[in-house]
Amino acid sequence: MTDSVRDDAAGTRPRRLPHRWPTLAAVALVVVTFVDGVPPVGLLAGLLAVMPVCYLLFGAFRGELRGSRVLAVQLAGLAGFTAMAALALAVDEKLGLRMVAVGWLAHGIWDILHHRSGRVVPRAWSEWCAVVDVGGALAILTLA
Repeated sequence: MTDSVRDDAAGTRPRRLPHRWPTLAAVALVVVTFVDGVPPVGLLAGLLAVMPVCYLLFGAFRGELRGSRVLAVQLAGLAGFTAMAALALAVDEKLGLRMVAVGWLAHGIWDILHHRSGRVVPRAWSEWCAVVDVGGALAILTLA
């Protein structure tokens, strides 16, 4: 077996760059989204509120929300990220953008935790979303 494609008992993954397609796609999305500056705070806040809905949908389709604890954690995430988005819309635009950036960064951490656990959403999704969220948060803070 070659170095680029390994499949041992420990479950190691290939080391080739194509394996990182979610990261590459996420970086491209961040660049395209922020190339002309920061999108409106309303759009960014709306995306922050929609992100956890995707996790609930994935979890439901994958049958991973059956445990009350898993569902409660996902619903808490939905409530928290939606509250942050609503607060960002209730303040002036400059502060709202900073709040959205903090929310996106927090969601990036949420994604990393999901990626490490391998539960609720596919690992490729959580990887992609973590890069979009953290990259987007940094772009918002840098460009706003």
